[in-house]
Amino acid sequence: MKEIWDERYGKAEYAYGEEPNRYLEEHLQTMPVGNILFPAEGEGRNAVFAARLGWKVSAFDQSIAGQAKALALAAKHQVTIDYEVGEFQDIKYQPEQFDVIALIYAHFPADKKAEYNQQLAKYLKPGGTILFEAFSKRHLEYNSVNPKVGGPKEEGMLFSIEELKTYFHDFDIIELKEEEIELHEGIYHNGKGSVIRFIGKKK
Repeated sequence: MKEIWDERYGKAEYAYGEEPNRYLEEHLQTMPVGNILFPAEGEGRNAVFAARLGWKVSAFDQSIAGQAKALALAAKHQVTIDYEVGEFQDIKYQPEQFDVIALIYAHFPADKKAEYNQQLAKYLKPGGTILFEAFSKRHLEYNSVNPKVGGPKEEGMLFSIEELKTYFHDFDIIELKEEEIELHEGIYHNGKGSVIRFIGKKK
């Protein structure tokens, strides 16, 4: 997978654009500024947006090409982000380090996604927030009609409401829904798709 992402992010244009995800943009602006983590952050569009709002931003991804694009975008907007490159199991943060963890299209391998999401929850402070948007299992139907909408083609990498309830069982649910949305994000997210949106507060 690393080679695939390095190839995608190695091109001059930003694969998913330079603007933040709309769901993140809408909700992050309503939250008190603090420490935020962006797992699987790619080219940095969301991390840079948070930094522009004054957040102390940490991010990681397995793609060094993604990191390079993210740091270039941060420099363009005259902000700084702490962006690490490595596999999930090699990235270490402190328990209860973050006020918010933003999981925006963080699609992990099917056999690891439960473990990874539950580990991420440990990095969140009590009272901290998970802000989540990713493709639902129904999205395969949308992708088969319009491949330009993007997303994994393996059902196990996609999400269900029931999975989110399991991964974040010790959270108060502020919002949890499956929704059809229209995406216009760079080259690889274009058209109607089915997503899970989740906002939860850690008890």
